[in-house]
Amino acid sequence: MYPKEYIQFLAHFHGDRDYFECHEILEEYWKKNSKKTKNSVWVGLILLAVSTYHHRRNNYKGAKKTLEKAETILKAQSDCLSKLGIDSQVFFTLLKERLSLISNQQGYVSFNLPLYDSALLELGKSYCKEHGLVWGQESVLTDQNLVHRHLLRDRTSVIEERNQALNTRKGNG
Repeated sequence: MYPKEYIQFLAHFHGDRDYFECHEILEEYWKKNSKKTKNSVWVGLILLAVSTYHHRRNNYKGAKKTLEKAETILKAQSDCLSKLGIDSQVFFTLLKERLSLISNQQGYVSFNLPLYDSALLELGKSYCKEHGLVWGQESVLTDQNLVHRHLLRDRTSVIEERNQALNTRKGNG
């Protein structure tokens, strides 16, 4: 009923709090399944993960900008949120609270998405258990590999993909 990538997203969002991984997982899914539509529910969830990643790094400007974009997209896609097992009314209250924290430059605190589907919740918890994650644990703010992951990753494939796309646009590919 739910895409496996969505389950993985939820497991990382609620398990190891690896928001960078959340972004990576859903971005790949979105590219393959949504014709890269920028107002897709997947883009909204990707931006939520990016905002949360920025917030944890005290990048309040980036966190606010991406959360505002996420909120705009997700409000337009609230029916899709419900289909994804998210209580949209509680969810938008949560986003408002997060935006207030960020706007007031208050530090990051871990939070959970309001899932109403108990079967989805069990799928996420099972994925966590199978992969050595703990559903609902607090983010480890001292883990520099987690907090600053974008600075530490290998970008070789991203650079190659961009160069290939550039060459294609120029007629060289």
